[in-house]
Amino acid sequence: MHLVDIGANLTHESFHHDLDAVLQRAGGYGVTRMMVTGASRDGSRHAVALAEAHPGLLFATTGVHPHHAVDYDDATDAALRELVHHAAVRAVGETGLDYNRNYSPREVQLQVFERQLQIAVDVQKPLFLHQRDAHADFVALLKRYRDKVPAAVVHCFTDTGEALRDYLALDCHIGITGWICDERRGTHLRELVREIPANRLMIETDAPYLLPRTVRPPPAHRRNEPMYLKHICEEIARDRGEPVEVTAANSTAAAEAFFGLPPTVFVGAR
Repeated sequence: MHLVDIGANLTHESFHHDLDAVLQRAGGYGVTRMMVTGASRDGSRHAVALAEAHPGLLFATTGVHPHHAVDYDDATDAALRELVHHAAVRAVGETGLDYNRNYSPREVQLQVFERQLQIAVDVQKPLFLHQRDAHADFVALLKRYRDKVPAAVVHCFTDTGEALRDYLALDCHIGITGWICDERRGTHLRELVREIPANRLMIETDAPYLLPRTVRPPPAHRRNEPMYLKHICEEIARDRGEPVEVTAANSTAAAEAFFGLPPTVFVGAR
């Protein structure tokens, strides 16, 4: 079984002391490639550096998360436009809208989202998208650009069935995380995940966040990491009513096609 974690925040400070061990454990659970998420100007630089230090295993996205939209300026735009041309960079983002926290004013979020949509159009790379409590504005803006970019994934999908069907109608991919394992707020995803076509479903940990609540025993440190992608895949397979090998193979094939990944590099199995 070979898995691709399409969203891992490996630049997070919690990984600074043991990243090599984290990557080794991931390989031991069949995670053979990981996308390192870029969520700020400096974070995107770090993501690219990590990917270039681990060729064939790590790849990167470059973008500015809506939480940091208030920091986006012309220098940031220029930096992203330079970074996105690195061979390790396979998507523009994490970008989008977040009206749940509103760390950046909504009008600023919309402007910054559109600037990054234009980057994706200009370089013809896929979009790695974030949306929380902002579906109407998000989908309205995305519709204006969707046919101008090669592909788009709504990462860490947690929304409603109506939102899911809107994204599928736009030919978007859907990223599912350990949120599906959360009995307090993610149970609706266990039904919705059945609606996602096999060639549009991708899986991710969003590490170090969203440790699956069904992992037993839970790690004492409570940090999520890519090794738990196998657990998420098993949960999704059960909810979809299919063998885990089928879910793994289909999600990996979808990720390979979406991000233009090279053939699987074997780094271990369990």
